[in-house]
Amino acid sequence: MNSRRDYRSGRAALFDGIEEGGIRSSSYTSHEIDEHDNDRAVDGLQDRVNILKRLTGDIHEEVDGHNRMLDRMGNDMDSSRGVLSGSMDRFKMVFENKSSRRMVTLVASFVAVFLLIYYLTK
Repeated sequence: MNSRRDYRSGRAALFDGIEEGGIRSSSYTSHEIDEHDNDRAVDGLQDRVNILKRLTGDIHEEVDGHNRMLDRMGNDMDSSRGVLSGSMDRFKMVFENKSSRRMVTLVASFVAVFLLIYYLTK
């Protein structure tokens, strides 16, 4: 008799909500369920849009920062180019005289010998 009771309770749980004439009507209509699903989908999309909006704002700030850094680097390169061109002009003036060339060669050889001795003793 116990097994018959278990069979009945299992059957009742399986067919719970179904009446003899068909499915019992729920308190929600299908239109209300669809609206509820649509509202949840819209909320999900709105959250995703907000995340994307924040992400694009962060990307924009990062790009602006990089552009400022590149502008500063370009300005620094221009100023260093001016300094180097002035130095090159001075070297050209030094090498125009034959006596100046000998002096530069003598100083360069002393520096090379000093560096060689320094590395050998180290």
